[in-house]
Amino acid sequence: MNENDSTQSSAPLTAQRPGKSAPRDAAPRGGSIALALLLALLALLASGYVGWRQWQQRQSRVADAHALDAMQQRVAALESALASGSGGRANLAQRLDASDQLDRALQAAQQAQGDRLRELEAAVGKLSESTLSAHDGTLLDETESLLRMARERYELFHDAQGAAAAYALAAQTLAAVNDGAFAGLRQNVDAERLALLASQPTAQADASAKLTALRDAVPGLPLKPLDTPASAASTGAWTRVANALTGVLSVQRDDGAPLAVADARFARELVALDLAQAQAALLAHDPRAYASALQRADAGLAGQFDGSADAVRQARGTLKQLAAAVPNDTSVQLGAALAELRNLRAVHALSNSPAPAASTSAPAHAAGAVR
Repeated sequence: MNENDSTQSSAPLTAQRPGKSAPRDAAPRGGSIALALLLALLALLASGYVGWRQWQQRQSRVADAHALDAMQQRVAALESALASGSGGRANLAQRLDASDQLDRALQAAQQAQGDRLRELEAAVGKLSESTLSAHDGTLLDETESLLRMARERYELFHDAQGAAAAYALAAQTLAAVNDGAFAGLRQNVDAERLALLASQPTAQADASAKLTALRDAVPGLPLKPLDTPASAASTGAWTRVANALTGVLSVQRDDGAPLAVADARFARELVALDLAQAQAALLAHDPRAYASALQRADAGLAGQFDGSADAVRQARGTLKQLAAAVPNDTSVQLGAALAELRNLRAVHALSNSPAPAASTSAPAHAAGAVR
């Protein structure tokens, strides 16, 4: 008998109970139903939570399984990589051993090559120290001749430019020498050449040009005026008598008057000669003779030429400017490069002497070359 039948059979019984018993039974039945519904809801929630948790656990297990599979694959890949790396290390170790052997062989060959190069350098050094080639000897002779000629030209004529040109040729000739022992000599040659160029006064060309211009202007400078002659228009008796006696007797006074017109050319030539002497002294680097010649030329202009003329005043002003700028007498000491060249050649001659008996004569030869 099921529950429905029991409820149906009990219904007439309850309906037969009199009075107030029916409301009392309805209240417990409603509370039990609510409690049953609450319990059913809780059971439903519990079952849903349990099902959700089981689903999460199932998903987690699936994810763990996938991660495990991926990890196993990575481990397998790492194992294969390690296996190939171990094989590569073995090959690399073999190649390193072969490289070490090759390096040792190359070092031994390089050391042998270095020994051969040192022996070759020693042989070349002995060969260069033993003899000078005929070509180098000719070049050294030419260099010595140029240096000696430059020194004598400067000492005799004080020609700094000519001596500097000879030094330049000597430096070019010395540069063609193959022996490295003479390489340092070029510095001394260049130093003396620069000293010669520096000793040449920069204003010499300007002063020489001014003196040349003065010499060209001297023939046109006016002389001091002569005594005023008698008027040619006078026709008195005394004038006719004087003209008649002129061919017989000529009387002049000597009271320090300027030169006659016939001697004007002589006065101009004296001043031009003084200017030429000043120019020659300038080219010869003789400051005393230069100043004396300028003073004589100025005295000639002051005594024989018209001082009121503009050309004469301008010429005297130019002479004063030239006298104020007298060049200094700066001389250059030459011969250091020539002495060094002779000493080097003497040392080579001494080192190349084959016999001990020649060692006594080599110093004498060296001393004669140094003089």
